[in-house]
Amino acid sequence: MIIKSLLDTDLYKFTMMQVVLHHFPAAQVEYRYKCRTLGVNLQPYLDEIRAEIHSLCQLRFSEDELSYLGGLRFIKSDFIDFLGLFHLPEKCITVTEGILPGEIDIQVKGSWLHTILFEIPVLAIVNEVYFRRTCTNPDWQEGRERLQTKMKLVLEATDLDDFRVAEYGTRRRFSREWHEEVVVTMKAQMGKHFAGTSNVWFAMRHGVLPLGTMAHEYLQACQALGPRLRDSQVFALDVWAKEYRGDLGIALSDVYGVAAFLRDFDMYFCKLFDGARHDSGDPFDWGERMIAHYKTNRVDPRTKTLIFSDALTFPRAIELTRRFAGRCKTAFGIGTNLTNDLGHEPLQIVMKMVRCNGQPVAKVSDAPEKTMCDDKAYLAYLRQVFELPPA
Repeated sequence: MIIKSLLDTDLYKFTMMQVVLHHFPAAQVEYRYKCRTLGVNLQPYLDEIRAEIHSLCQLRFSEDELSYLGGLRFIKSDFIDFLGLFHLPEKCITVTEGILPGEIDIQVKGSWLHTILFEIPVLAIVNEVYFRRTCTNPDWQEGRERLQTKMKLVLEATDLDDFRVAEYGTRRRFSREWHEEVVVTMKAQMGKHFAGTSNVWFAMRHGVLPLGTMAHEYLQACQALGPRLRDSQVFALDVWAKEYRGDLGIALSDVYGVAAFLRDFDMYFCKLFDGARHDSGDPFDWGERMIAHYKTNRVDPRTKTLIFSDALTFPRAIELTRRFAGRCKTAFGIGTNLTNDLGHEPLQIVMKMVRCNGQPVAKVSDAPEKTMCDDKAYLAYLRQVFELPPA
């Protein structure tokens, strides 16, 4: 089995899932998989992927795992009770051949509450099946040397005392074993510079901090769940604040692009939330705009945290640290560059929500290639409502 625990996923899946349980328990959703890497043939591995997903759907939370989750300050007891009965419903996921040569099609349809945990482990399964079949003799030593080189950039610098990096690479990892080695190595060698991991299972196993708040799917779903589309971003942030009362205060900024985010992220949200996360577009421009926005709203940006997580590398993270030093707090989440940097081209695969309660939903980020929606008319309408430029 590739996935051995339902905790082998990102923390934000649980933080969002708790919101779904308490506020949107009847929501019905649809997710769709997409591979952005050209020329990848996954069809020979369909049966293996299906078998791994079948095994995933047999998993249950152990008492130790439930106890660990229940010990997190923001997790509530009724949510733990629900997880004690939870399993992923196999009837809600289909894995078939795609239309294009080599393409596979993965769809998830069903209750949001019961399907939200599919995304991360399914992507990890696809990655590991592909790489163990196409890279049968990986150069582990090269990977270890690359990891050492990255860490030394921070450890040997004299001006990076406040540098903090977290590991965010579950969904695109080369393998579970390599992922775990990365986490263990960073914990042992990076000291205070290692902030933690998004992976809850490894956080529990190795005594590191689990990190994460919200993902794009949460704000996307609120397009269908809120009172009207134009207010969906404000609605999503309001419901989040109602659930967590100021905890888990990092807002995701790029579901509609940074300009639309700043229009909605008013003085109330500036003061209430601890900061924001960047996940598309130019990170330097985004940081400058966030700092200016805080100042406009009479909030000291030095008290706020800007988290950068878009296809980051260590050199880029260091460059961002130096740009914003003394002007705000910064933190970094590095994924693929940590967990899938063994000399092979990583797969650019995603599984995004495309419908909620029968209505299309979309993400329109500051990186056009990250836009994902299966309804062109809805996408055009969303662009008009949020005053976004045409595609």
